[in-house]
Formats: sequence, C-alpha cells, structure tokens
Amino acid sequence: VQLQAFGGGLVQAGGSLRLSCAASGLSFDDYAVAWFRQAPGKEREGVSCTRSYDGSINYADSVKGRFTISSDNAQNIVYLQMNGLKPEDTAVYYCAADRSVLCWDAYGLGPSDYASWGQGTQVTVSS
Repeated sequence: VQLQAFGGGLVQAGGSLRLSCAASGLSFDDYAVAWFRQAPGKEREGVSCTRSYDGSINYADSVKGRFTISSDNAQNIVYLQMNGLKPEDTAVYYCAADRSVLCWDAYGLGPSDYASWGQGTQVTVSS
C-alpha cells in the first residue's frame, strides 16, 4: 500500500489550495481515508475523513465550513479543498487510510486508528 500526498504550497491568508492523496495497492472504495496535519512542536491532528462506501464524512471543528473532502474512486484519489486559509492552518499535511475506521461523529480523526500513511506535503499560509 502506498499513499502519496501532494498539492501543498505557500499561499496568503484567505487563499485556497487543493491537496490530493493518490493511492496504489488499495481501493478507496474499501477504505476510510483521512487528512491529518502537524505543525512544528504540535501533535498530529485529524482534519477530515471520508468513507466512500457509506458516504460518511467528518471534519475537525477548526476547519468546518472552510475545507471540503471529496473522492474520485475511479482515479483512486481523495482531495482536500482548503478555502479561507489562515496562518494557523500552516502545517505538514498527511493522508492516511485504513479499512476498519469509522468516519462520523467522534470517530475517524485519530492518528492511531490509521495503518497506512503517505508522506507529508507542506502548507504554509502567510499573514
């Protein structure tokens, strides 16, 4: 299983970026896929997750209304559209996948729940 996250960059506050998570060796039809982020000196935190086979989606409170997760199962890619970016969104963003994770209410945003991880992509938001 390999996951690859890309699409990060430098953007001004209020701007937008779209991250992509591409997978090989698994089908997103069968997995929960999540985005996490980690800022320097801080713990890794869950941003959003999705499960295609039941359509469930979950967001951290800090990104609700600004970020949108979506999936293209034909291409095996999960996107994270990030609008209204703030300096506090600056972090390395990772995607992760796991077959058995639920993705609703209080579930799906814990890093320890996910077995497969991609490398990170840096997102920097300037003020």
